[in-house]
Amino acid sequence: MELYLDLHSQPCRSVFLFAKVVGIPFEFKLIDLAAGQQYSEEFGKISIIRKVPVLKDGSFILTESIAILQYLVQKHSSIVPDHWYPADLQHRALVNEYLSWQDMNLRAHGSKVFLVRTLYPLVMGSEPPKEKVDAAVEDLKQSLHLLEEKFLQNKPFIIGNNISLADLVAIVEIMQPVASGLDVFEGRPRLIAWRERVKKALGEKLFDEAHDVIMKVSSLPQKMENKPQLEMFKSKFQKLLG
Repeated sequence: MELYLDLHSQPCRSVFLFAKVVGIPFEFKLIDLAAGQQYSEEFGKISIIRKVPVLKDGSFILTESIAILQYLVQKHSSIVPDHWYPADLQHRALVNEYLSWQDMNLRAHGSKVFLVRTLYPLVMGSEPPKEKVDAAVEDLKQSLHLLEEKFLQNKPFIIGNNISLADLVAIVEIMQPVASGLDVFEGRPRLIAWRERVKKALGEKLFDEAHDVIMKVSSLPQKMENKPQLEMFKSKFQKLLG
């Protein structure tokens, strides 16, 4: 099985971490997004969507991180502990509830903060408008509040006493704005304690390995200089910030 990944990407990190922690063997195929490798002819033959992650299992190709995680759980059910994606109807429904909610909330807001704080100066050649940054951070705070009050509450993990795919997907998304220099955990002791439990459940060494490149994101601008995708990013920022 091959996994096409770039660990700058949150969804890629979730797939990487899950396969590693469970012990699913795979070949890591790096697709360097900053270098534009997703637009190569070779990768286009793998996925016309031109996004990562991508799973290739023999002749079977699958895109979208949540679908990939669910595929790995079901294919390797003999070695995947039940707590990751419980067989119990209601427990699994709670995992699915979080996975459905996060895409347009925590993921969207965390990604926007990362983009405006980290990539905007490189792409646009100026600092982002303060009011836009403040608005993005405020949206993220609202998502973090809902993560705590709606999903985590006073439980060790999102659906109870054990880690699940919901916690895995949540932590990789939260680390994206952290990599931009924003301390999203400040004043949130409940979230700090949850983060430490998640790191322990995954293994701190593996957690750090998965997040090494994103925490060194300051090297990303040099890789992107004079790349054709900068123009694409300019258009994206103009739409993003209105």
